[in-house]
Amino acid sequence: MKLAFCGNDNPAAYNISAGVLRNVCFVDALNLVPHVFLLFITFPILFIGWGSQSSKVQIHHNTWLHFPGHNLRWILTFTLLFVHVCEIAEGIVSDAQMKSRHLHLFLPAIIGFVAATTSIVYYHNIETSNFPKLLLALFLYWVMAFVAKTIKLVRYCQEGVTFSQLRFCITGIMVILYGLLMAVEINVIRVRRYVFSMNPQKVKPPEDLQDLGVRFLQPFVNLLSKATYWWMNTLIISAHKKPIDLKAIGKLPIAMRALTNYVCLKEAYEEQKKKVANQPNRNPSIWLAMYRAFGRPILLSSTFRYLADLLGFAGPLCISGIVQGFQNTSQDNTTTIEKDFLGNAYVLAVLLFLALILQRTFLQASYYVTTETGINLRGALLAMIYNKILRLSTSNLSMGEMTLGQINNLVAIETNQLMWFLFLCPNLWAMPVQIIMGVILLYNLLGESALVGAAVIVLLAPIQYFIATKLAEAQKSTLDYSTERLKKTNEILKGIKLLKLYAWEHIFCTSVEETRMKEFTSLKTFALYTSLSIFMNAAIPMAAVLATFVTYAYTTDKKLQPAQAFASLSLFHILVTPLFLLSTVVRFAVKAIISVQKLNEFLLSDEIGGDSWRDGCSSVAYESCKKHTGFHPKAINRKQPLRYQLESYEQSSRRQPRSLEIDDIAIKVSNGYFSWGSGLATLSNINIRIPTGQMTMIVGQVGCGKSSLLLAILGEMQTLEGKVHWSNVNENEPSLEAPRSRNRYSVAYAAQKPWLLNATVEENITCGSPFNKQRYKTVTDACSLQPDIDLLPFGDQTEIGERGINLSGGQRQRICVARALYQNTNIVFLDDPFSALDIHLSDHLMQEGILKFLQEDKRTLVLVTHKLQYLPHADWIIAMKDGMVLREGTLKDIQNKDVELYEHWKTLMNRQDQELEKDMEADQTSLERKTLRRAMYPRESKAQLEDEDEEEEEEEDEDDNMSTVMRLRTKMPWKTCWRYLTSGGFFLLFLMIFSKLLKHSVIVAIDYWLARWTSLDEKHKEDETYYVARFSLLCGAGIVLCLITSLTVEWMGLTAAKNLHHNLLNKIILGPIRFFDMTPLGLILNRFSADTNIIDQHIPPTLESLTRSTLLCLSAIGIISYATPWFLVALVPLGIAFYFIQKYFRVASKDLQELDDSTQLPLLCHFSETAEGLTTIRAFRHEARFKQRMLELTDTNNIAYLFLSAANRWLEVRTDYLGACIVLTAAVASIKEGPKSGFVGLGLLYALTITNYLNWVVRNLADLEVQMGAVKKVNSFLNMESENYDGTLDASQIPKDWPQEGEIKIEDLCVRYENNLKPVLKHVKAYIKPGQKVGICGRTGSGKSSLSLAFFRMVDIFDGRIVIDGIDISKLPLHTLRSRLSIILQDPVLFSGSIRFNLDPECKCTDDRLWEALEIAQLKNLVKSLPGGLDAMVTEGGENFSVGQRQLFCLARAFVRKSSILIMDEATASIDMATENILQKVVMTAFADRTVVTIAHRVHTILTADLVIVMKRGNILEYDTPENLLSQENGIFASFVRADM
Repeated sequence: MKLAFCGNDNPAAYNISAGVLRNVCFVDALNLVPHVFLLFITFPILFIGWGSQSSKVQIHHNTWLHFPGHNLRWILTFTLLFVHVCEIAEGIVSDAQMKSRHLHLFLPAIIGFVAATTSIVYYHNIETSNFPKLLLALFLYWVMAFVAKTIKLVRYCQEGVTFSQLRFCITGIMVILYGLLMAVEINVIRVRRYVFSMNPQKVKPPEDLQDLGVRFLQPFVNLLSKATYWWMNTLIISAHKKPIDLKAIGKLPIAMRALTNYVCLKEAYEEQKKKVANQPNRNPSIWLAMYRAFGRPILLSSTFRYLADLLGFAGPLCISGIVQGFQNTSQDNTTTIEKDFLGNAYVLAVLLFLALILQRTFLQASYYVTTETGINLRGALLAMIYNKILRLSTSNLSMGEMTLGQINNLVAIETNQLMWFLFLCPNLWAMPVQIIMGVILLYNLLGESALVGAAVIVLLAPIQYFIATKLAEAQKSTLDYSTERLKKTNEILKGIKLLKLYAWEHIFCTSVEETRMKEFTSLKTFALYTSLSIFMNAAIPMAAVLATFVTYAYTTDKKLQPAQAFASLSLFHILVTPLFLLSTVVRFAVKAIISVQKLNEFLLSDEIGGDSWRDGCSSVAYESCKKHTGFHPKAINRKQPLRYQLESYEQSSRRQPRSLEIDDIAIKVSNGYFSWGSGLATLSNINIRIPTGQMTMIVGQVGCGKSSLLLAILGEMQTLEGKVHWSNVNENEPSLEAPRSRNRYSVAYAAQKPWLLNATVEENITCGSPFNKQRYKTVTDACSLQPDIDLLPFGDQTEIGERGINLSGGQRQRICVARALYQNTNIVFLDDPFSALDIHLSDHLMQEGILKFLQEDKRTLVLVTHKLQYLPHADWIIAMKDGMVLREGTLKDIQNKDVELYEHWKTLMNRQDQELEKDMEADQTSLERKTLRRAMYPRESKAQLEDEDEEEEEEEDEDDNMSTVMRLRTKMPWKTCWRYLTSGGFFLLFLMIFSKLLKHSVIVAIDYWLARWTSLDEKHKEDETYYVARFSLLCGAGIVLCLITSLTVEWMGLTAAKNLHHNLLNKIILGPIRFFDMTPLGLILNRFSADTNIIDQHIPPTLESLTRSTLLCLSAIGIISYATPWFLVALVPLGIAFYFIQKYFRVASKDLQELDDSTQLPLLCHFSETAEGLTTIRAFRHEARFKQRMLELTDTNNIAYLFLSAANRWLEVRTDYLGACIVLTAAVASIKEGPKSGFVGLGLLYALTITNYLNWVVRNLADLEVQMGAVKKVNSFLNMESENYDGTLDASQIPKDWPQEGEIKIEDLCVRYENNLKPVLKHVKAYIKPGQKVGICGRTGSGKSSLSLAFFRMVDIFDGRIVIDGIDISKLPLHTLRSRLSIILQDPVLFSGSIRFNLDPECKCTDDRLWEALEIAQLKNLVKSLPGGLDAMVTEGGENFSVGQRQLFCLARAFVRKSSILIMDEATASIDMATENILQKVVMTAFADRTVVTIAHRVHTILTADLVIVMKRGNILEYDTPENLLSQENGIFASFVRADM
């Protein structure tokens, strides 16, 4: 057959007698011209120009410049492409009716389609290279196409073709589109003036794109890339080569930074404040403020959502159309040309495909916009909260109106609740529309019986809501219990040494297990409701379908048609989702309302007084601040950060010469009454002066208000009356800051409770000041920090853990003092800096740091102290008592005026001096250093513990090159999964797998049966009852199975969680003490907190969801292949595409999730750190620096989260498009196959469900992979060795009251900490008689403590033995041995609970015995005065008692245990003289008949002992009575004592 442009069955087609333009054929040919013109012009430019260029250079994204009308152009071009597709389809359908082939019907449309595609590619390339002159070609194309189409349209009008004809409509729409595109092009010329103008407009790309650090390009790319996240490809694919780190994701674009959004929200909130300013009982509305700041994107997102929801209904309608078409073709074969265009099955298939693609694109766009808005909102809220924290009044924090916990909750929970609410927000208004539409369509299909089904769904929805609320309650109670369990676990881990030494680990272990059982009960409730929720979600559509079809079968005479059946099935699936989500959304809305209330309360709580003396001329300061958005007035008068902004305005007030200064007083308080917010004055009638450049000491008893006085001067207390006057101090660095009248400068302040940042040691000391090597060295030497720094693994670049976890009290305090000394401020406040330091360090600090360093700098120093021996150094003394000033003046004045006080001080000083008798070398510092060394050095072993990977077998033969690492990264941890599944027990595992498979088989059977039932002929109408009965049975079975499977998964997860936690706890609590010295506490705690939480609550639902979506996808593929076998051919490429998408996504997602988690922690830490160190930050005036840091941390966390959600969108768009391809192939294949209409409907229905579940498979896989990391970490601890608790002796062979005498023989003892380490005791021999008092001394590391641990077998005794009362201790069961000896440790450990519990957790003793013990320890009066006496509560760590009191409690505890041997391990190291005297007395009297081994810290404590053992490097050097040893002039003991005098 010859091809001809206008067909060869009608010769008249080529007749032009009526005029050229009157000929249809010519007009169609004319329409080809513009398209061909465009292709000829643009192809050379595209291929030659860009082909050569792009191969060489990657066009960098800073050249992306959007021309005016950019988005409109993309939308118009896409619409144009769609219309072209319709034109092609219409042409082909019309052509099929002709006798011969008419090319003119579809060829111009095809070429037009190609040209439109080329136009947008061409435009994109011009835009990225910013070369607008080339746009002229496009302009010409639009004009020509517009003219050609208009001619065609006019031609139609002349022929009398009207709107009823599809062809006319298509042409009309095209004329409009070409016209609009022409207008867009003219607009570009108008704005950019690139032709017909002498001065074209120069345009710079946006600031973000000029900054190469910005890698988040979503706001800047073109529309297509925006919709498909194409720009993410490079990042996601690169994750395979190397892990994504913070550098790879770069910075946030300016518009999304926390500061930008904070300014927005703050302005809106201030506006609300103004509105309610004169209505005292109304609070400003955060909701309105949020709407003002972020309303527009939410509306945009909702619009996208509506479009997506409406397009979602195209699925059921197209299925119905296609199936209907089959039924018609099988009934009558006469087709007419009038047969509507939309009746064509292929057209419907293509429409369905396009609708799906569009629907999914809109849906993902809606998700993305809400996510971005949510993140912006969270950033703004965090900045608001932080600014508020910096202004909170201290009394609020100390009086407990705002606890740190509440602040942390605001940051961690409430802001996230609001963010999540915003994510789900569009659902609130989109859902009702979706439900109403769905019900209308159902009614159209099935009439009244559809309403029955809808009613079932609506009636069951409240149950869903009820379950959702119950779930939230269960989760809350679980949280409470797990917090309690964590608190107990934390206490166990902190006091593990004591627990082991006292053999109490089982008591505490049981207590944790009890809490765990309570937690487990509420976890069971949680699991039950979770499984019910999953069950409802699966069962509701089944119940609705059952009700609908059964009603239909019995109420109508018409037979149920396949088209109706499958369209309505698909509609029910659509309907269930919003109803299921509705309960979640409502729950989140309720939570959000509560969060907003809490936030408002917090934002309106008291702020610190902005008194004029404190802030200088605040009005001026505020004005200058207005220019620099985002900083509030407090950000002024600060050394560095804003200096350059304020330069101009400080120029006027430069320094005056010193001579003008009055009286040389730095600070003066006159008639001051100060309170902690309760209205009662804590400090009253304060009149003091603090002289400039001199040292003022504040002394007085504990609790007399010394620290409060410092805080009152700093402005942290409420001033009831009086004022604090800061004089115009002359600064050392004249250029840095100009004085303003009565303004206080920054004060270097070291608080009593040391406050450290989670940063390196150096950063803690410099604290934002510029680094000066000389000064830094002087300061660290003065605080004797150098030896401690040398011990740290990375010197002063070592990170100090949160709140200085890995340092001892003394080290923390010295770092804080060093920080205060290092700051270049005029005034220094030190609040009891010597409290945690021993005498050497105190003296050194006093001499080097205070007398030398500070006095040379002529800095004003205020020192609060208890060490009266330093009084002679003071230039000015303030003595306080009961919140009043007792005396003020120099030491001489006081000596003359208040003899009594002076004498009192003298006696105290003498006593202190005698007791001080300078310490020996092995003092507290070296001890601290020892513990530090132990804590820090086993880093290698720690690292091994973390990385004990399950893949050992593979790793043995591999080099450490990148490819293998990447292979491990892309592999699912199947082994760990198997371990997890089997820890739930094999029976449950089998039950789960079996019930899952059965359930899915039944679900498929239901739909298959429906297909058979609806495909019945009219003849078999009487069999209907049989079909209905079978259908009802299957539905019933399906509903029951849904319940069973969801229960078994949760049950299995619970059992696994229970077993894993139980094993973990027992393994840890029986671990060797060395394990605890090596492994950081936080790491172990993490296993019990984060990891256990994941195993408890997160893995089961993920597992459920994963198995469900995978099985659904598999059953769908099976059904489609059964209905249309041809589908299998198309499945291969789709399968390959899916495999690669999930492979790349899983790796990238894991990295991004880790980044999100790891960036969240520093942010939360920064908040709690700030809240803890408020007074210090405000004294230093460092608010601006901390704010800056908070904004950086927030942005880092937000960018990670933004990338994570963009990656999820990337995946979903791709899997959705794949799903759409599956639908298209299934539809086309089934149309090819021909009529089996029931099964065609079935296949299409399943193809539609695949689109919903494909991305869930991948998301769940990625989640599971991350969550299995928790199981892996827990497992790595389960492989640890335990201590050997069993002895060789039987319980019956050990006397009940052993050891009775307390005789100790040490024979040739050799001890090491681990079998691969050097021995710490070498062949030690000693004999201790019953009742002897023995002192052991020696320098640090001589093995004293190791000897004390050897009595308890805490260390590895590999040679020799210790015999106590005739029994070799290595043969005893550990529990027996440890429970019969007593020890007092150097660090006193108390547990939270009652005093009774602390003295006797086993509850064996009578009250009299406990009171006796307390009396001996001189604590009886103290305990009597407490509410509840013995049942008075001890807070965590014994914080409500002083260190000395805690040590005395430990003594009482040792006394309660009537053991004949007591070991004191440097027990007096951390307590003051008075307490130590009490302790010594008690030991001599109460323990007179018991054997006491004292490991001495201060030699004078063992001068009265019966026997002294001097050790060095694991050997005994001297062994005799103290008298004999002292008589040896050159003996070591004698030299120790001499050094100690």
